[in-house]
Amino acid sequence: MTTRRSFLKTSALLSAGILVAPKLFAYDKKYIGLQLYTVRDAMGKDVAGTLAKVAEIGYNSVEAGYSDGKYYGLDPKAFAALLKQNNLIMPSSHYRLGEDGPVAGTILNGWDKAVDDAASIGQKYMVCAWLSPKERGSLDHYKKLAEDFNKAGETCKKAGVQFCYHNHDFEFIQEDGKYPYETLLDNTDKNLVKMEIDLYWLTKANQDPIALIEKHPGRFPLWHAKDMDKTEKKMFTEVGNGIIDFKKIFTKANTAGLKYFFVEQDICPGNPFDSITQSITYIKKNLV
Repeated sequence: MTTRRSFLKTSALLSAGILVAPKLFAYDKKYIGLQLYTVRDAMGKDVAGTLAKVAEIGYNSVEAGYSDGKYYGLDPKAFAALLKQNNLIMPSSHYRLGEDGPVAGTILNGWDKAVDDAASIGQKYMVCAWLSPKERGSLDHYKKLAEDFNKAGETCKKAGVQFCYHNHDFEFIQEDGKYPYETLLDNTDKNLVKMEIDLYWLTKANQDPIALIEKHPGRFPLWHAKDMDKTEKKMFTEVGNGIIDFKKIFTKANTAGLKYFFVEQDICPGNPFDSITQSITYIKKNLV
């Protein structure tokens, strides 16, 4: 019997060319991604124009945001059509946990529909983007979160999608000699729950990305390429303009299981489009 879920899974696989690269399971250096949070103000004003400008600068892959059943106010099919018009793929999108409020389209509220929406347009990854202060808590609470993530990952798997978790630095505040991030890694199924590592936040937390990758090989299919400036404030900066040794870290791409990476700069000193242009220029010369 064909269920809605199995139909969506099959349809997603058949139509994957709309949003996903032909090499679904290998890191393909021709794809340089942008997390659209970097240009969030522009996306809020003009989705179509912003995507066109991102593509014009040279990005061919994006990571989006999903809320209440829509991508930036557009239904999945309409947003996918805009991406296709600009020759952009969208392997991944960001989602919230939803523990601190019944917001639709979160892991704890309306996850089935969110997964259906992602699968219907060929999206391959769904990432828990951030935990609010109320959603963090003790190591025991992180163990409960691990259970929630495993369940979310199982739902994703049935639709042909991979669940991931994106770190910041708060997951590296020790409790009883252990990091919450370690609790998540140890208490989630390594096949159901992968990780999107944010290189800035790992560095901010005094963690070694290479050591983490070598300890958990194959667990990190998505990366955020985000640099840290050379000042005492340790602010965000353009890729290649700061202290993070991207060349060295990218030598561990295969060990990590990297499939896609995305430039992200939470705060830009001026026009975000100038910043992402500087970042992609460095990446093309040095990383791909």
